[in-house]
Amino acid sequence: METPTPLLPTPDHALVWREGRLYLLDQRLLPGRAEFLELNSASATARAIRDMVVRGAPAIGIAAAFGVVLAARDRYAQDGEGWRSPIQADLAELAASRPTAVNLFWALERMSHRLAGLGAGDPTQVLLAEALAIHAEDIAANRRMGELGASLIQGPTAVITPCNAGALATGGYGTALGVIRQGFADGKITRVFADETRPWLQGTRLTAWELTQDGIPVTLQADGAAASLMAQGGIGWVIVGSDRIAANGDVANKIGTYGLAILARYHGIGFMVAAPTSTIDWETPNGAAIPIEERDPDEVLACGGQRLGPAGVGARNPVFDVTPAALVDAIVTERGIVERPTAERMRALLG
Repeated sequence: METPTPLLPTPDHALVWREGRLYLLDQRLLPGRAEFLELNSASATARAIRDMVVRGAPAIGIAAAFGVVLAARDRYAQDGEGWRSPIQADLAELAASRPTAVNLFWALERMSHRLAGLGAGDPTQVLLAEALAIHAEDIAANRRMGELGASLIQGPTAVITPCNAGALATGGYGTALGVIRQGFADGKITRVFADETRPWLQGTRLTAWELTQDGIPVTLQADGAAASLMAQGGIGWVIVGSDRIAANGDVANKIGTYGLAILARYHGIGFMVAAPTSTIDWETPNGAAIPIEERDPDEVLACGGQRLGPAGVGARNPVFDVTPAALVDAIVTERGIVERPTAERMRALLG
C-alpha cells in the first residue's frame, strides 16, 4: 500500500510516502537546493511542520496524517496491544505544531476517528490507507477547484497572488495556483504577478519556482508594489489560498492578504479565495475567533541569516491576517463556488 513515487524534486512530488517513511521537500531551501527530509516519527513530523519544512494548510494536514501513521507503527512496535493510550501524546504533539491551519486539526480528527474504530492487531496499514486517501482526495479537490475558479475569469488578463498556495502547499496542483494553472491552460491568464511575501519570501522562492517549472509567465514584485500595479490596469483578479475560513466566510491567510483585498475592492478587481472545504472551520463563527499565530521576531529582523534591524529593536511577526467576507468576491471549493460569502451562503455548501 506504499506509494512507489520516485523522489523527484518537483512541486507535485513535494510530499511522498515511500518504503515506510515520509519524505518532505524542504521548502526552506528552495529554490537554491531541492532536498528531501526523511521523517521516521511523529515527533520529527511535528518538528518539520513547526519549522516550516512543510507549510500551507492542506500540506500540513496531509503531513500530520502521515505523522499519525508513523506514531501508530512505533507505538505498536513498542507497546503491542497497549498502543492506544501512549499514541495520544503523539496526536497532541502534532496538534500543537501550528495553531492557525485548520486542515491540521481536520486531518488529525479524521485519523483519530479511524483509530477509534480499529480492533486488535497492528493499526499501521489501516491508518496508512486513510492518510493516502486524504492525500489523493486533496489533489482531486485542487483540480476541481482549478476548473471552477478558472470559470470565473474573463480573460485574457493578468493576476496577482501572494505567498504560495500551489502544489508545495497542498497534496499537489494547488489551490490558488491550481486556479492559475487552469486559467493559463484555458488562455485566460497571461501573466502572474507574485508578491514576494515577507518575511519568508514564499512568493519569491516558492511560487516563482513552481510557475517557472510549468512555463507560466511570472513577475515578482515587492509586497508594497501591488497598489501601483492595480492602478495601471490589466489586473483581473487577486487569487489567494487560505489557512482557515470561518463559518461566515471571513478568511485567514498569509499576512498582507487583507491589504490586497482592500486594494482590489478600491480598484474594482476581483478577489478570489481557493480552498478545500477542509479549510472551513464550521465551529468558528467569524474571523475574530480565529487564532493568529505569531512567530519569532527574528524572522522580520533578519533576512537570509543576515541581521537587518538595529540591536534593541523589536518586531511584530503575525503570520496571518483576516480578510472580512465583505471584501471577498468568491470562495472556490471543490463542492462549489460561494459568491459574496455570508454565513447563509456558506452553509449552503453543506447542502
